[in-house]
Amino acid sequence: MKLSKLISSIEIKHKIGDFDLEITNVHSDSRKIKEGGLFIAINGFAKNGIEFIPSAIEHGAKAIIVEPDVDIFSLNISKEIPVISVKNTREALAKTACEFYENPSQKLKLIGVTGTKGKTTTTFMIKSILEKHGLKVGLIGSIAVYINGEKIEDTDRTTPESIEIQKHLATMVKRNTDVAIIEVSSQATKLNRVTGCDFDVGVFTNLSEDHISPKEHSDMEDYFNCKLQLLKMAKCGVINNDDEKVKTIKELLPNKTIKTFGINNLSDIQADSNDVVITDSYIDFTIDYNHKKERIEAAIPGKFSVYNALGAITAASYFDVTADEIRESLKDLKVLGRSELVPNKLGLTIMIDYAHTPSSLESILTAVNTYAKGRVICAWGVGRRPRCYQKTHYGRNFWTLSRFYGIDV
Repeated sequence: MKLSKLISSIEIKHKIGDFDLEITNVHSDSRKIKEGGLFIAINGFAKNGIEFIPSAIEHGAKAIIVEPDVDIFSLNISKEIPVISVKNTREALAKTACEFYENPSQKLKLIGVTGTKGKTTTTFMIKSILEKHGLKVGLIGSIAVYINGEKIEDTDRTTPESIEIQKHLATMVKRNTDVAIIEVSSQATKLNRVTGCDFDVGVFTNLSEDHISPKEHSDMEDYFNCKLQLLKMAKCGVINNDDEKVKTIKELLPNKTIKTFGINNLSDIQADSNDVVITDSYIDFTIDYNHKKERIEAAIPGKFSVYNALGAITAASYFDVTADEIRESLKDLKVLGRSELVPNKLGLTIMIDYAHTPSSLESILTAVNTYAKGRVICAWGVGRRPRCYQKTHYGRNFWTLSRFYGIDV
């Protein structure tokens, strides 16, 4: 693709060089640049992007985009390499990625899920429901990338960089995927990772304190507003009507089509608060769906799982799924590391959960205490992985539990 076309939608400050050359790849990681590439030198928290320009050129970069404060005329690089300074390099990466991959999000239905907790489980629930409905579904999230039932690759962050998102969406389009689902973190919107994505549905699960630091969000309002961006981008919304902050979105976005879910407050998809059953292995609740009472069971315990299921059902309702499809898809669904029950020879109830913040750890322990019949033992750990981590996907927490309590699985 011509460089001139790639940068056509970017706000440019200064540019020098020939923009009629052909670009074969785009990236912000100099190590991933190949021959004929466009390198976008983004400043990180610790490093200046222009430090990696020599590496990018060595790997084959034929054009460079830099931060707005860089004097492009003083860069010590070949005059044959065009250089562009732009107002926002992260936005430039996202827009060139969309252009390079021919805007794949416009060629399928796209669902984004944000919120402090429950994103992963909710995306897997939506995926399962829509697949049962007969659709081909792709998923990009904190566990892995899936396309039409096939695991493509593991992931190491909630929302990948924009160039990776567009690459995966383009692959989904080639494979005739009907719907793509993306976990959208607050950092993803703040750092323009989902800029250019054409969301059909945006889901906001809940809001509690997280990611408040000098390098993330200055306060809860900034955190909330970054997540709110997803709903602003989406054609339709889904919100948790029992969350005091999240439920205000209907007032903040009065012209947006928004469906609500909840237990305590009147919602479009609502679980009967007097008929919610939570055990150590499943949840069971009743909803009014298409003017009929429907019993729904999901194999992930905890009250928060009821909310995740309600959010997923509400999102899937935009696709006219049936109650039977919802029931069949959720009954035996399991999500890796999310209230995941582990079979063992002692007959104990062992659960692995990704809880990694004070609020999420408190939430999972509160849930467990509602149905635990005996002692509750919590093994929690951070830091380096022990050598035996490689033997099991359950990681350090389970290693600690098995070592110190003699549990043999």
